[in-house]
Amino acid sequence: MPSCPRLGTNSTVCGYVYDPAVGDPEHGVPAGTPFEALPDDWHCPGCKRDKDKFNRA
Repeated sequence: MPSCPRLGTNSTVCGYVYDPAVGDPEHGVPAGTPFEALPDDWHCPGCKRDKDKFNRA
């Protein structure tokens, strides 16, 4: 599971870090997509939690 404590937004549950420079191409989110622009139904690829379980890293 990718993670970087200085980039993006991280899950408070599993520690996954969403990096907007990378996006989440496995789930249809292209590179360059800011966290705020993720679809409402996007879930953490690590723990499957909703976006509200993320904090700024």
